[in-house]
Amino acid sequence: MKQLLIRGGRIIDPSQGIDLIGDLLIRDGKVAWLGPGSEAPVTGYSVLEAQGLVVCPGFVDLHCHLRQPGFEEKETIATGARAAAKGGFTTVCCMPNTNPAIDSAGVVEYIQNIAQAEAPIRVLPIGCITKGRKGEELAEMGELAAAGVAGFSDDGNPVADARLMRHALEYSLAFDLPIISHAEELSLAQSGVMNEGAISTKLGLGGIPSAAEEVMVARDSILAELTGARLHIAHVSTAGSVDLIRRAKERGVPVTAEVTPHHLTLTEERLLSPRYDTNAKVNPPLRTERDTQALLLGLREGVIDAIATDHSPHATQDKMCEFDAAAFGMSVFETALGSLMLLFHRGEIDLTTLIAKLTMEPARVLGRGELGSLKVGMAGDVAIFDPEAEWTVDPQDFVSKGKNTPLAGCVLKGKVLAAVAGGAVVYKEERVEVGMKEGGEVRR
Repeated sequence: MKQLLIRGGRIIDPSQGIDLIGDLLIRDGKVAWLGPGSEAPVTGYSVLEAQGLVVCPGFVDLHCHLRQPGFEEKETIATGARAAAKGGFTTVCCMPNTNPAIDSAGVVEYIQNIAQAEAPIRVLPIGCITKGRKGEELAEMGELAAAGVAGFSDDGNPVADARLMRHALEYSLAFDLPIISHAEELSLAQSGVMNEGAISTKLGLGGIPSAAEEVMVARDSILAELTGARLHIAHVSTAGSVDLIRRAKERGVPVTAEVTPHHLTLTEERLLSPRYDTNAKVNPPLRTERDTQALLLGLREGVIDAIATDHSPHATQDKMCEFDAAAFGMSVFETALGSLMLLFHRGEIDLTTLIAKLTMEPARVLGRGELGSLKVGMAGDVAIFDPEAEWTVDPQDFVSKGKNTPLAGCVLKGKVLAAVAGGAVVYKEERVEVGMKEGGEVRR
């Protein structure tokens, strides 16, 4: 589509302070015009009808797992990217815990080539901090930066050696790319499988204390302060971490943070009904109501900068086993907005703030000013959703190979109906009409 007019929607763009009923024109993959009321000043364009729907920048996900190369039975770049588009995401950052790990230019280029050929959206690889994610020797960060990584992380593994983490932060200054910390002190987490507390005791499961995360958040914040490098804390889950990040920001430390939809909306009590639901086993674990409230407050205050999915798809056999043996992680792309809209409908967050945390704020963390905005000249990436649509989660309807969600059977309110990436409609539900207009009537 050379020209696409998205007509009659409620356009919300936090990057410009825009909230209006109007039309949005995308030409040659870029935003060309937006305004209230009548039609764009052009003829000969495709029309997507958005009356009664929210039109906003395409969502930007700082943290997901596409599994390819090495674990294609769980997910591929193609299936993950299509699932992301269904969830309204037009840019995703894929983590390097693949096989081989993303620790060389060759693997980066492999992912980029597959994404260009098979993914309907933008895929940005995250490079390793250490070779093989083993925490023993720094990866060739310069080579990775030159190949086009969006940041560095050993996600899934912490960088246990503080001296090595300091060096990684120092080297990252040359590339102005964030170091993304998987904040977990393994000596405290040990063999834990859920949040440490009364419920873990009741269920007889090994616990992961909040301190396992908070110790590393504190350490890495201190190292970021020492080096002046950009630090990003992945999947924050505890009230104590929020407080540590708040204090670091008050001191001027260049630290940012993300929180997942599940850590905002679910607690450890989810493991009580049904008991031992392996689909609710994630790392970091679901915490307490006190933690979720602290996370939400941190999000509203700007202590937590962005919402990221940590989409972690698994094959059925990875979850259909006893709790201790089950893999950590859940499939999130396709339920993210519906889960988050629970917070909006309960009056716990306003819609503009929620959209900002999915669009302009993650783009800012990445230093990608061309994303997360509907400013004229920016990428023609758009998410279109119905904030009032109720739907029942059925994992068998997921585009993702990962059907592992604890939300099966849950009724959510808020649903993505279409996504546009680079001016092309990459996802659309049947109720959304798209036609062709050439000066006069719309052809369908």
